[in-house]
Amino acid sequence: MKTWFKSGSPWIWMTAGTVSVALIAVLGLIALIAWRGLSFFWPAAIHEFHFSDQERQVLIGEIYDREQIPVTRLVDAGVDISHIDGEFVTRYLVKVGNREFVPLDFTWILEPDIVRQETPKDLVMLERARNGNFYGYLEDVLENGQTVVQDPAAIRSVLRERMRRALQLRDEGLSIQRGPIASINYQLEQLRLDRRRLELRGEYSDEAEAELQRQEELLREEYRAVEQELFAIRADMERDQVVMRDMRGERVTFSMSLVLDATWANDMNLLQKWGYFFKQIGKFVTEDPRESNTEGGVFPAIFGTVFMVLLMSVIVTPFGVIAAIYLHEYAGKNNITRMIRIAVINLAGVPSIVYGVFGLGFFVYMVGGTLDQIFYPESLPNPTFGTPGVLWSALTLAILTLPVVIVSTEEGLSRIPSTVREGSLALGATKAETIWRIILPMASPAIMTGLILAVARAAGEVAPLMLVGVVKSAPTLPVDGNFPFFHLDRKFMHLGFHIYDVGFQSPNVEAARPLVYATSLLLITVIVGLNLTAIGVRNRLREKFRSLEH
Repeated sequence: MKTWFKSGSPWIWMTAGTVSVALIAVLGLIALIAWRGLSFFWPAAIHEFHFSDQERQVLIGEIYDREQIPVTRLVDAGVDISHIDGEFVTRYLVKVGNREFVPLDFTWILEPDIVRQETPKDLVMLERARNGNFYGYLEDVLENGQTVVQDPAAIRSVLRERMRRALQLRDEGLSIQRGPIASINYQLEQLRLDRRRLELRGEYSDEAEAELQRQEELLREEYRAVEQELFAIRADMERDQVVMRDMRGERVTFSMSLVLDATWANDMNLLQKWGYFFKQIGKFVTEDPRESNTEGGVFPAIFGTVFMVLLMSVIVTPFGVIAAIYLHEYAGKNNITRMIRIAVINLAGVPSIVYGVFGLGFFVYMVGGTLDQIFYPESLPNPTFGTPGVLWSALTLAILTLPVVIVSTEEGLSRIPSTVREGSLALGATKAETIWRIILPMASPAIMTGLILAVARAAGEVAPLMLVGVVKSAPTLPVDGNFPFFHLDRKFMHLGFHIYDVGFQSPNVEAARPLVYATSLLLITVIVGLNLTAIGVRNRLREKFRSLEH
């Protein structure tokens, strides 16, 4: 045994075991997140519970969770337990929706209180643009207050047909709002800034005012025409209504314009359930959030995360590579160089929130405020760049990840033999030509490794972004069709902050919990996708410049 310990084998097995445990823990965590996140998109059965209680005779909804609780907890809460046997009792967390008519769209029910539990095939869940889901029985479809259902057996197809029509009109209205109306409002704002700019420069005149008013009038006429088209679409959307019978037994009528989808989960076969599953995932990835981010999709957060990371990569790579080249190829080995290396290493250990405070004070208030005074005085006191935005977020994260790129690049430069440099110089190349044509291509895999690590860290950071640009809900994306197309001064949404907001700031915790897992899985997928792309580029560079190593 003593010889075995001296051979070092126990440490090898200990290291292997530790790595295995860490890998299993990571894979287990990802599996848990994937299971809890993806199960949210699977069509859940809609239950109808019947009770003996006169106050609550019928309840319709989806079972979100179930748990065993001790009866003593019910006694402490003042619940009558005379009809309950045993030490533990099962209770269900049921999503009942129908927020207009119930105080909470989630409620707990005890299993002994249930007289009868059914899953009728006629129960339908309507996904709505407001007030969450609606559960009940489909009674009728109306057009201008008149029924359009001639055959009761065809009511589902009639609902789907009218729903597709309403969704098409809704998309047309959104395209008008985000297209012509947004463009006209942007141009009107630019004319206002032009007038203010002329006043500040002392170039304001009656002729200039007349021209500005002429352009404004043309834009307002165009706006009125587009507005009339939008009003006509909205009026057309209100033509159809759907009539439902809810768990109270009452008929409820609301506009078809609110209905986004209709699902008879109890009447689906396995193939239909898989189709619904992938459809919901697609909607989650491509749609905008609704209801304080507790419903809908996360497309603006996906776009903001990827756009910010790509912008950060474009900023941090040149600065990190140049700094590493200077430290390794040009700087002398003296105390100043050693202090710089120590500072770079220490920067990697600074808490990220400190970078956020620095970005807010230096980039936003100092640099951004100066830019506003020099280039955008007509916008003041409303800041343009003197307010948090995607540019300052990218710069802040670039400084945060700069030490990683510097250290990784310098490690790659140190692995290149000095004979390569000497041979290039002996053939008549200058030092700059040697670095540009020989050294950098050979070190490109190490540069990409540093970029991979930087992207992995930047994509998951949230604390500094809360100070320098990220918001709960951004009305527009940083990219649109208005010049200059890339609006780096705008605020943006981020998947990491979206998880924090939904998980800890949501007014509806139970509804938001599945979205936390789904968004977490999506953030992991985005980070892995960005890393795999960078790894692919690194491997191609490694194969391309492998001949230089020989």
